[in-house]
Amino acid sequence: MRTTGLFYALAGLFALCAPLLGIYPVFMMQLLCFAMFACAFNLLLGFGRMLSFGHAAFFGSAAYATSWLVTSHAWGPAAAIFAGVAVSAALGLAIGAIAIRRQGIYFAMITLALAQLVYFVCLEAPFTGGENGLQGVPRGSLLGVLPLKSDLAMYYLVLAIFFAVFVFIRRVVHSPFGQVLKAIRDNESRAVSLGYEISRYKLVAFVLSAMLAGLAGSLKALVLGFVTLSDVQQSTSGEVILMTLLGGTGTFFGPIVGAAVVVTLQQYLSDIVGGWVTAIIGAIFVACVLSFRRGIVGELAALRLRH
Repeated sequence: MRTTGLFYALAGLFALCAPLLGIYPVFMMQLLCFAMFACAFNLLLGFGRMLSFGHAAFFGSAAYATSWLVTSHAWGPAAAIFAGVAVSAALGLAIGAIAIRRQGIYFAMITLALAQLVYFVCLEAPFTGGENGLQGVPRGSLLGVLPLKSDLAMYYLVLAIFFAVFVFIRRVVHSPFGQVLKAIRDNESRAVSLGYEISRYKLVAFVLSAMLAGLAGSLKALVLGFVTLSDVQQSTSGEVILMTLLGGTGTFFGPIVGAAVVVTLQQYLSDIVGGWVTAIIGAIFVACVLSFRRGIVGELAALRLRH
């Protein structure tokens, strides 16, 4: 416990001092957004054992909603982010209500199919910009008080939201709801025999995961100033699965480590090897799956317990 607390303290200190250490704030913000996305997905997969192949639908739909409201209707960032999260929550409720009726690969295929429908809407809808997406999304000022044009101000806002989301997920997992969710994950039949309405718990977990994924997407749109079809593509859903598995499902810090590895490789290797970066990340993933089946953080935790 003491080691874990020290690790969290060091990670928090690094995050606070990252801009002062010369690390590009926009890169760190992008990393935090994807880490938030991975943590949201881990809530569904790691603690609910529900594998979604379409989580980019929530990430991208919230990004589109926030960007459209900011650019076309001059909404402030706070209201636009809230609206984006509301859109992803509504979408999560609709998709989740259908998907939780099935399990395993059938659940995954339903989420994939419905996510492709969302992608088609984003491609064809007149307000999404089609293949060009929405460009020039302004950050504005938070509640009319804090200007977010500065990368430093935006970074600490994203960091504060990420910290709040991380604490929220921990609280949810350790709550009575989270304990029931883990019981369903470990033995669904036993949870049913104990009288739990598992469909309700699954749906709540699905909607919570969709909302947090939408929050990450909204923030990413404001950070980078644009949103494109890549945010709702199947490849983005694949990336968040990769991040979560690489770091370690069912752990709190694993998705963050996985997101850091993937985003860093994409950012710095792409300038060196170009399009081969995807193949390299895939090879690393295969190697990690064969060597560290619990993920990086999961294996480290298991090693610590053995000693």
